[in-house]
Amino acid sequence: FDVEASHHEVGPGQNEINFRFSSALETCDNVQTFKQIVKQVARRHGLHASFMPKPVKGIAGNGMHTNCSLTDLNNNNVFFDPSTTNKLSDTCLKWMSGILKHARAMSAITNPTVNSYKRLVPGYEAPCYICWSDANRSSMIRIPAVRGEATRTEIRNVDCSANPYLLIAAILAAGLDGIKNNIEIVEPVYDNIFEYTREERENHGILNLPENLKDAIKELKNSELMKKTLGDHIFTKYI
Repeated sequence: FDVEASHHEVGPGQNEINFRFSSALETCDNVQTFKQIVKQVARRHGLHASFMPKPVKGIAGNGMHTNCSLTDLNNNNVFFDPSTTNKLSDTCLKWMSGILKHARAMSAITNPTVNSYKRLVPGYEAPCYICWSDANRSSMIRIPAVRGEATRTEIRNVDCSANPYLLIAAILAAGLDGIKNNIEIVEPVYDNIFEYTREERENHGILNLPENLKDAIKELKNSELMKKTLGDHIFTKYI
């Protein structure tokens, strides 16, 4: 698969590497292949590559920003609508609203380890709050500036300890639930949410992501959608 971009990130020895999109299943295969190759090549050079969400306290953690778009049968990007102010379609807005609605229930899948929740804390670029924006990076879902066929949603709370197959299944289920059930559209947030007080977040209807794995598992247990998505066997064994 093609690596489209690679650059140093804010943490010491930390790198961001973006590879070209593919279908859901192929992308999951690519994630697994990528992690194994990076670890092996690093070892050959006497280095250790870690995909741990928060390997070192006090410096930036490692995310796995997950970019998603949907196309129709004619391969047109259904998230793009040139007639709206922000050029996003109703389908895109409902997709994001579905993901935000189920964000707490999905957290045990998107962020499945104790260490995951050491990354999701204020003061770094990792999101803590359930909202979306096309203007700032403190939100859980960000819309990259590019439009047209490249219109996509970037889900930023996900980390590398997630099982990509379960992760993509959960995101698809949540987003499609928003579209199919025509759920109420969540409005974007343009302020830096990290500067809000708890009261201001509550007034805007912005919930927190779970603060620890115990709370995340509790939310997962109560989710009928996640149970249906994973199936009884995986759902029970995973918990």
